[in-house]
Formats: sequence, structure tokens, C-alpha cells
Amino acid sequence: MPPSGAHRLASIYGTEADKVNCSFYSKIGACRHGDRCSRKHTKPAFSQTILVSNVYQNPRHADPNCTISDADLQAQFDTFYEDFFCELAKYGDLIEMHVCDNVGDHLIGNVYARYEWEEHAQRAVNGLNDRWYNKLPLFAELSPVTDFREACCRQNETNECNRGGFCNFMHLRYPSPALLKELQHQLAVELRERKRNPQAYAPPAGNSQGGAAAAAGGGGGSGGGGGWKERLALEQGEEFGRGGSDWRSAPGSGADWRSGGGSGGDWRNGGGEAAAAGYEGGADRRSASPVRR
Repeated sequence: MPPSGAHRLASIYGTEADKVNCSFYSKIGACRHGDRCSRKHTKPAFSQTILVSNVYQNPRHADPNCTISDADLQAQFDTFYEDFFCELAKYGDLIEMHVCDNVGDHLIGNVYARYEWEEHAQRAVNGLNDRWYNKLPLFAELSPVTDFREACCRQNETNECNRGGFCNFMHLRYPSPALLKELQHQLAVELRERKRNPQAYAPPAGNSQGGAAAAAGGGGGSGGGGGWKERLALEQGEEFGRGGSDWRSAPGSGADWRSGGGSGGDWRNGGGEAAAAGYEGGADRRSASPVRR
């Protein structure tokens, strides 16, 4: 029996054979044509994956004459990656996070994060869209990406891509292996603690942003326990941060996560009501990210 029309449409959905839906948007969550694309960009109503657009700024992309060394560039990226990873982990069970190093407008600096549960992804979108990073508002949305292996450029993985940064598939920038191992290990510790004591991590009902902080910090409000890394460090009697000072008492760097109003280059809630949102009320994060130009 030949396949029905509905079965055929389902089998080609999001592929190059689909003349209605954009295959690039389905695979990558972004398309170089944007709203002018001749094919549909169907935004998911539910997804485990979120996209935060144009966040990471590679200084070599901003300035062709940039003389930053490879080691300094990697250290700068590691700082950004750790800062963003730690903050996204507050919204729920974070599985993976990836950062694009493409230079095309639709992919440059994009951060993708996949959570274990769709509710956690939606909570992250709701919370991030009320926040700023390095003087610019964040734009987060649910993404249709489900398989990052399909979204990434295979030729780039073997240094054979001739399109360079303008490739329409993801060219990812990776954190240092030691940093990634540390983050994954400590996140695994946190997830075990959540399963052991779910009541301590349950987000309060009716407050998606407060739930985000509470889910990882054990409670909302400015006096909460902070994120999973902060609390783990405190339980071990250690000061948090490579700089040797606890993040809640460290002086502001001008480019860290923060709640409240005012100007500057730090993370902020759009409305500035830190207590209502459930974030650390004005508590500085230790990681300073690259300046957005």
C-alpha cells in the first residue's frame, strides 16, 4: 500500500525535500533569511531546548586587527562559558550548553541549552527575557533543535569547512576540557541532591523566575542559597571563585550577573524587583564576560 499524503508529509518534515517548512530552521533553530525566508519557520510550543541569540562576542570577530593570543581567547571564553552555564543551571536540570562561533548574523554568539524537562526550558525563556547581559537585553526562545550532531558542521569538526564562519551550520566553540569536566561533575552532584531532597529544590508556584533560582539554590529571594556551585563550595567550607573571594561579597566587575535597576554591563532583571523575581538581590557573580561592542 502506498503511503498516505499525511504520512509522506510527516516523513519529509524539516528536510530539504519539504517545500513548506525551512530545513535550516528545523535543524538549527536559525535561518540566514530570517523573516524573509520563503519557507515556514514553525516555532515550537514546547521544547527542551532554548536559544539565547547573539550573546557571546568573540573579540576577533569584532575587530579584524585583534591581537589577542589563543590562550587569552580561550581563557576569556572559559569565563563566559562558566558564567552562562552556572546561571542557566539555576532554571532547571541542564543537560548541555553550546556556543556558536559563526559570524553570520543569525548564528553569531548564539547560546543553545537543552534541559531535561520542557517546563525547565520554558522557565528559562521566561526568566531570561526579563534580563540583560553586558548592557544589552537578552532574547531567549524555545528552539526546535533536538540533535546537535545534525545541527553542527561536520566539515568544521575536521577543519575542512570552506565556508568558514559564514557557514549556515553550527561552528561551536568549546570550553577547556578541565572546565567542562568540572562543571559536569558538580552539576551531577547537584542533580543527585535534587533527587535525594526534591522538596528543597521545588520552585514556588506561580513564579517562573523565582522558581528558576529556587530550583538550583534551594530557595528564592535575595537571601537564598545561590546556585549549585556556590552552595556546594559553602558546604565544603571553601570560598567560591577562582579569585578566592565569595561571589556574594566580591566587588562588582561591571560585567557580572546582577538583579535590580541602574546602568552598567551586568546581568539584571528588567523590572528591577529582585525579591519578587527570586534572584540574588544585587549579589555579584564573579565571572566577567567579553564586552559586547
